[in-house]
Amino acid sequence: MISRFQWLYQGLAVLAAVFICLTLAIEIAIIVGRFANFQIDGADAYAGYFMAAGSFLALAATLRQGDHIRVTLFLQRLTGKSRVYVEIFCLAVATFLTGYFAYYSAKLVYGSYTFHDISQNTDATPLWIPQLSMAIGLFGLFVAFAEEFVYVVRTRRLAREETDEMARTE
Repeated sequence: MISRFQWLYQGLAVLAAVFICLTLAIEIAIIVGRFANFQIDGADAYAGYFMAAGSFLALAATLRQGDHIRVTLFLQRLTGKSRVYVEIFCLAVATFLTGYFAYYSAKLVYGSYTFHDISQNTDATPLWIPQLSMAIGLFGLFVAFAEEFVYVVRTRRLAREETDEMARTE
C-alpha cells in the first residue's frame, strides 16, 4: 500500500530518533556527572520527557512498517471475506480509540497550557511542552490507522498482505 502520508510517518520517526538519542545523551551526562561529582538539576525529568517523546512519536512509523505487536493468532486462521471483515472491525476500533486518545491528549496539552501547569521536579518545565509530543504522536497514529482502515474498506484487501507481496517480488 502506497501511503499519502509517508512524509508524516518518516518525519515523526526522525523526531523520535532524535529524542531517543537525546535520552542517551542525558543519561550519559548523568553518569559522567556522578563520577565527576556534579549533578544536573532536572536531568532525570528530561530523560523521562525525551523517552516518552521518542516512544509516542515512533508509533505511526512502526505501525506502517508492521512492527507493532498485533494479535494475529486469530486472524491467521481466517480466510477470504471473513478475514477482511474482522480486519475492518479491528481497524475501525483502533481508529476510533486512537482518535479518542489523540483528542483528549490534545485537550490535556491545552489545559496544561491554559492553567500554566509546571513539573513538580526541580526543572519546573511547563507540562504542555512534554505533553505535546504525546498528542502529536497519537495524532500520527490516528492518521496511520485511519489511512489503513480506508484502504481496506475500499479495496477489500489487507494492506499488510499487499506490502508483503511487493517485498517478495523485489
